[in-house]
Amino acid sequence: MAAPRLTIDQYFEGIKQTDTSVLSRGITLVESKSPKDRELAFELIKRVLPFTGKSIRIGITGSPGVGKSTFIDGFVEYLVNEKKIKTAVLAIDPSSKVSGGSILGDKTRMESIVGSHDVFIRPSPAGLELGGVGAATFETMLLCEAAGYELIIVETVGVGQSETVVNDLTDFLIFLTIAGAGDELQGIKRGIMETVDLVVVNKADTLEGKTFEKLRLNFKNALHLFPGKASGREVSVLSCSALQKIGFEKIWNEISAFEIVVKGNGHFENNRMHQKKLWLQKTLERSILEYIYQNEEIKNQKEYFEKLLSDQNVNPLEAASRVFNIFKSRFQ
Repeated sequence: MAAPRLTIDQYFEGIKQTDTSVLSRGITLVESKSPKDRELAFELIKRVLPFTGKSIRIGITGSPGVGKSTFIDGFVEYLVNEKKIKTAVLAIDPSSKVSGGSILGDKTRMESIVGSHDVFIRPSPAGLELGGVGAATFETMLLCEAAGYELIIVETVGVGQSETVVNDLTDFLIFLTIAGAGDELQGIKRGIMETVDLVVVNKADTLEGKTFEKLRLNFKNALHLFPGKASGREVSVLSCSALQKIGFEKIWNEISAFEIVVKGNGHFENNRMHQKKLWLQKTLERSILEYIYQNEEIKNQKEYFEKLLSDQNVNPLEAASRVFNIFKSRFQ
């Protein structure tokens, strides 16, 4: 039997009291595509907005297999135990383009922090959204901030250059890699390397000192090919062993030093304003697409042109243009 629908007051009060079950339901609400749910989600976001913006938002990206989940497990355990920082982890899982299904297994790979009162883990499907993040990641971060989480970590799906989008949602981006992944050479071409604030080489306990130093220099050489960071900070290359739980203090010190600099030079506020503008743009794009595909006239015309495509009486470019002109004519 489904749980009874919560009122806007129940959502708001539950989130403010860090009730994780209500927080989870609130995130499900903002992820919903139902028009009725979207209306309630909009009201909820308006209610929580005055209680947001006080956290640090960190993105963690890297190719599959570099140990992102293991790293987060150890790093968050360190932050909670040593620094007393309440942390929310938004683990974005890749979704199947065939079934739309998602693995949602990151919770099972974070054994050290599952069950901690100071940690909230939310696996969410990326859906068909590009950028390695979910469609409602920004709204989810706001709900977590309103619930009192001081640090928000967004773990991306780890596939492709489009992951640079996560940089537009966070304050600090960590690129996680391992020796032999080839990232130190591919980094010259990869868009992700233009946006990172810190490179962390995981599984460093398996490396000799000279090997890491060579790796560090390769990354530094690649990073020097790009313009200076708007933050005013040079990108560091650090090492850690997530399994051995070594190197976390250096990483946290780097993040803390970054925060001091960017809040002092104005970059932090400028970046937060950029995040808000991107949120506006993405929300507008999603609303327009929903309107287009829910409009009966446009749906019928789309099906009509699909049949013409099958009969080879029209090409896809012409079909798309003619359907769009129907939409455009409504606003002329």
